[in-house]
This record gives sequence, structure tokens and C-alpha cells, in this order.
Amino acid sequence: MKILSVILLSAVCAYSQAQANSDDLAMVTKTISLYQSAMERLDTTGTSKLFMSKSVVVESGGVEGNYQTYVAHHLAPELDEFKSFKFSDYKVDVTIDLPYAFVTESYKYKITVKKDNSVAERKGVATSILKKENGEWKIMQTHSSSRRP
Repeated sequence: MKILSVILLSAVCAYSQAQANSDDLAMVTKTISLYQSAMERLDTTGTSKLFMSKSVVVESGGVEGNYQTYVAHHLAPELDEFKSFKFSDYKVDVTIDLPYAFVTESYKYKITVKKDNSVAERKGVATSILKKENGEWKIMQTHSSSRRP
């Protein structure tokens, strides 16, 4: 009887862990997706809630500081120069290891500049570490880079 109880308890724990991982996977993917959607809208409004206050942003060989600094001094001014920013061929891989999630994204993107309608096409990759705090997944660190296709 004791062995049966242990087996049942193990099965319940395994099911609970699988369900938690499924929910966490969906929440992590949603966080990353919300950030990507903001880039395509050329609008960072509300995106700071996706990041931890002590986040780190690294982009193409430069440490940009925390997300708030990155937005103020780099991202928002850059997005103001764009007419459009579109992602394609998007792939994401997520590994959950509570309380962390490790994300690798690969994609292509196309930027059209307002000033002269010039177009930049790139192949990009991003890796991010998210941490679950108080039931919410937030980006702790993100690193992106790109090159010509």
C-alpha cells in the first residue's frame, strides 16, 4: 500500500509540474510576443512592465544599460526614425527552469526609414533570460544581434 501511495503521489506531482510548465511556457512566450509586437508598432509604451527594473540590454556588441535607459537613449529615438519594422521567419525556443526561462529567438526583419524610404533587411537572433516573480515573467537580460542576410 505504501508503494502505491508513493507512485500515485509521484504521478500527481509529475502532472502538476507538466501543467505548470505548460502555463509558464505560454506566459513566457506571451511576454516575448508583446515586446515583438511593440517593435512592429514602433511604440514602446507599456513595454517597461515586461522587464525587471534591474534588467540588462545588450545589442550588437554594446551594453545599453537597463531597459529604461535603453528605451530613452537608444530604442525610442531609433523607432521614431522608422516608417515600418516587420518581422518574418520567426522561430522561438523556450526552456523553463524555475524560476528562470531561457529564450532563443531567430528571425528576419525589414525596416523602412521615414526620411528617404530606404530599406534595411537583416537576419537576427536574440537570447533572453526571464525570471518569474510574484506569478509574472519579466525579462532580466536580453541580447540581440543581426547581420545582412
